[in-house]
Amino acid sequence: MNFSIIKRTVGWILLFEAIFFTIPMLTAIIYWEEAFFSFLFTALLCGLLGGIFLIGKPKSYAIYAKEGFVIVALCWIVLSVFGALPFVLSGSIPSYIDALFETVSGFTTTGATIIPTGDQVAALPKSILTWRSFTHWIGGMGVLVFIMAFLPLSGGNLHIMKAESPGPIVGKLVPKMRATALILYAIYAALTVAQFILLVCGGMPVFDAVNTAFATAGTGGFTVRADGFNGYSPYLQIVVTVFMLVFSINFNSYFMMIKGRWKEVLTTEVKAFCIIVLSAITLITVNLCLTDTIASFGNALRHAAFTVSSIISTTGFVTENFDTWPTLSMGIIVLLMFVGACAGSTGGGIKISRVLVLGKSASNEVGKMLRPKQVKHVTMDGRVIGEDVVRSVHGYVVAYALIFIISFLLISLDLGNLDYSATTNLQLVTGFTSVATTLNNTGPGLGAVGPIGSFAGYSWWAKLVFIFNMLAGRLELFPMLLLFAPSTWRK
Repeated sequence: MNFSIIKRTVGWILLFEAIFFTIPMLTAIIYWEEAFFSFLFTALLCGLLGGIFLIGKPKSYAIYAKEGFVIVALCWIVLSVFGALPFVLSGSIPSYIDALFETVSGFTTTGATIIPTGDQVAALPKSILTWRSFTHWIGGMGVLVFIMAFLPLSGGNLHIMKAESPGPIVGKLVPKMRATALILYAIYAALTVAQFILLVCGGMPVFDAVNTAFATAGTGGFTVRADGFNGYSPYLQIVVTVFMLVFSINFNSYFMMIKGRWKEVLTTEVKAFCIIVLSAITLITVNLCLTDTIASFGNALRHAAFTVSSIISTTGFVTENFDTWPTLSMGIIVLLMFVGACAGSTGGGIKISRVLVLGKSASNEVGKMLRPKQVKHVTMDGRVIGEDVVRSVHGYVVAYALIFIISFLLISLDLGNLDYSATTNLQLVTGFTSVATTLNNTGPGLGAVGPIGSFAGYSWWAKLVFIFNMLAGRLELFPMLLLFAPSTWRK
């Protein structure tokens, strides 16, 4: 284990985090908020510690697979630990565990919150609200991918990108990984600016538009208004709906679009994603109309499209309390939490590509039972998926299931302490969806953690379980799991 390069990379992370704090600091200056000093102190602390970690040159700059996983996991933990300090120092969230939960939820683009009501969210200082939303934007594409764009790490970029980027397969858009990182962030930033412009043109206040663009780009879910998106015009809701889907698609498709390679834009994964989205919107719209949950067909379609886009992209924005929708609609929503977005996007969940690989693998196994001597490979877009990739997908699903089961059993001990007065009083539904929504980085669940609820009622140790789940879900499980393996730390 190359500890010196790990220490050096963590140092760079701290220095970049100090720079990230300039955004909320500028907001605090504009609105004359005392929270400025909380951000300033934290930025100076990060800068000081980062400088100390960068003292001395490592004996080797080599980063292998093991170092790549450890670097990614530790950097995200360090980023969250220091990112939580402004919440506590400003008094916005007095409890450090609660502040850490909120920060991890932001960086992992989960959007789950411990702030009990929307009114309390809207009452927070604007600089704190900006930091909450900006953490989504930072974590959406990956903070280490951002750093790689400016500070290439010798010999280890691919291992770091594999550990941080969502999906079973990570490749280069161009021969150099640094150029790939720059391209990804250029597309990411351009789409964010495009959404901001469309929101402002639709009459959304500039402050709201900036925060909404940050949160949508990272497929997060933190809002700045007490009523979420219910108070915005249909035009603004439609713009956000479209961009939630845009950021759910593999960014490689946008690069291929720019290059004019149109045949590589509509991949099998993108087609499957579109089919799932359209099918879910149709079923929920019909279900809402037939049950008179939402009388108008136009409103039912708009709310169904917004909710489906929000859940499958794992953004977590809401226009309606879907916790009161018919059982079929809620069932579809829960399924979408698990499916998630495309690989190579800013969305969470298991990912469409993994679902396709699992489906094709299962189909092949059934075929082998009927024709034992037949040799069939899993293919996608005319290419054979290697056995190592298929094996890694199976391993991911097993690890995912184990983490889900253990987390559900642990937090079940704490379910009796939650307040169900405003919900359906279904502890099992609350426990199941609270694990699902944190592990899949979705945001709202059902029951006490539904669209009008929060995670505030859980105990501190249950929140730590959710914090682990959010980090594990964002980092594709294994970087976090490897931190607990003794063999990881052997020289």
